[in-house]
Amino acid sequence: MTAVISLVLVACHHHSAGGRNAGQSDATFSPGITEADVSEHVKVLASDVFEGRAPGSPGEKRTTDYLIRQFQRIGLQPGNHGSWLQAVPYVQATLQHAEPAMLVIDGSKDKSELAFGSEMVVGSPANAPHAEIKDSPIVFVGYGVDAPSQQWNDYAGLDLKGKTVVMLVNDPGWSSQDPMLFKGRELTWYGHWANKFEAAARRGAAAAFIVHDTEAAGYPWNVVQTGWSGPQFSLPASEDPAPRLPIAGWLTTAAARKLFADAGADFDAQKQSADMRGFKPVGLDARASIAIDSTITHGQSNNVIGELPGSLRPQESIIYSAHWDHLGRDGSKIYHGAVDNASGVAGLLKIAEAFAHRKPRPVRTVLFLALTLEESGLLGSHYYVNHPAMPLDLTLADIDMDALTVTGPSHDIAVIGYGQSQLDGYLAEAARTQGRTLTPDAMPTQGFFARSGQFNFARAGVPVLYARSGLDLVDGGLSAGRKAYDDYIANRYHQPGDVFDPNWDLRGMVQDLRLLYMVGSKLSTGTTPFPQWKPGSDFRRPGTEAK
Repeated sequence: MTAVISLVLVACHHHSAGGRNAGQSDATFSPGITEADVSEHVKVLASDVFEGRAPGSPGEKRTTDYLIRQFQRIGLQPGNHGSWLQAVPYVQATLQHAEPAMLVIDGSKDKSELAFGSEMVVGSPANAPHAEIKDSPIVFVGYGVDAPSQQWNDYAGLDLKGKTVVMLVNDPGWSSQDPMLFKGRELTWYGHWANKFEAAARRGAAAAFIVHDTEAAGYPWNVVQTGWSGPQFSLPASEDPAPRLPIAGWLTTAAARKLFADAGADFDAQKQSADMRGFKPVGLDARASIAIDSTITHGQSNNVIGELPGSLRPQESIIYSAHWDHLGRDGSKIYHGAVDNASGVAGLLKIAEAFAHRKPRPVRTVLFLALTLEESGLLGSHYYVNHPAMPLDLTLADIDMDALTVTGPSHDIAVIGYGQSQLDGYLAEAARTQGRTLTPDAMPTQGFFARSGQFNFARAGVPVLYARSGLDLVDGGLSAGRKAYDDYIANRYHQPGDVFDPNWDLRGMVQDLRLLYMVGSKLSTGTTPFPQWKPGSDFRRPGTEAK
């Protein structure tokens, strides 16, 4: 592996990125993975010119053009059957007159009007131009989880036709802290908001609301508010036939307490009962009413795919992925998405550059996949696994990059979804060359594994690797790492403040990218066997049996 490592540690000569147009860089780039190169890519992608990289916006065209130019300069080939682009169809629902929208709770003890934004958010996952509930009976369904493998069903014996369900965020292992219940404090797919809404829709609910809790969700209310205040994207039913709710949204904890009090119930007591096995849904003595109108449009966005064909086994592939999209702009406010996820896209480009100069050439094909519509529910990766450019059963792994570190090097590298696949071992081998150790995700309660593009590859059976610097920083240790992370989540995550900063310490990001390069380089040799999921994992390669 010495030759491989030396390639990414040394920058030999530079290649010009070409003249500057809108969204184009004048910089030169080296074949190595360097701080200067990563910084330049992030600076361009997170600039005002790209307007926050919203799908379907002028910022999308600038972004995809930039990626194609960079892939061409690097020497990749179009990766989608001769095209750089993979069109992803979408349905866009934009709530009209959101501010006056009120969720009216008419309870036996009192009546409340919950305001959009400050107390609740709402939309129509079914993409209904007009959606309405009137005097809909409210049922508290605990965590809204039906998990046969856990012998847990919050919907047992329940008829939800015409009813509104209220549920808690996360899953039953979260609050109980029982390590034998689901995965204890680690969020599972059952606790993911998208799965909760789908489960309620399958049972015929007219509406569903999740009660937000910052610690349990892993992000503050303003992230929910921002995400649900703009256009909502989904795949058309032809691509995603799962049932969808006519009305769905979130409540603040304070609003939930008000709702329960209107019904003469104690929210905190009911919440505690939901943690216990044997929980039964509770009909509240209250009814909900709301009417919303949405403008529904259809369009398409694009995944961008570059390919470095394998020399001897081109039909077998390794994928590197990162999502290029972010939240766009709201009037004069631009959601630049520098860390999330211009950083990952910059990493994608630099790893591609390193592979293009690798000697000898990879035996297996390496795909570089820049995904769209990931902020909207992982839609770009969902579409790709339904329409793969190369067969998934011949895809060794997906290595995903999302929100890379900008706070300097760390002693550890955290694996999101640690213990699931043999890829952990490949990463550990590479990490030893840097004197670093692997650690599990320090924040398993926040469910990052189900919140990034690699998750859809895992669900399709492809082993995945999602890793980034841990919190044990070389400068300042765990306390400094935790402080930096908490500051980012509170002040920049999904906010206009996620901007490029020339004072970032990108040494840790470069270290991480070199590790991910080494893992993919080993997989690309042709002698490395296909990585497998470990016994006890939640996933299996297509056609294999659990052992």
